[in-house]
Amino acid sequence: MSKANELRGKSLDELSSRLIELRKKQFSLRMQMGSGQGVRASEVRETRKNIARIKTVMKENEQGKNTNG
Repeated sequence: MSKANELRGKSLDELSSRLIELRKKQFSLRMQMGSGQGVRASEVRETRKNIARIKTVMKENEQGKNTNG
């Protein structure tokens, strides 16, 4: 699990690559659920929350640059 404070220290490129990685994981978990394989609900939930954290930090960075410029 990544905390928002840890994510704020990363560059936009690192956040983007981590977001893509988590989206792929989320897709894989969704496909496993659809095919009837046992998937832990906690793993799905945690992946979704991590995606939201990254998107939030990316949005904060974007808004911070817009107000300063």
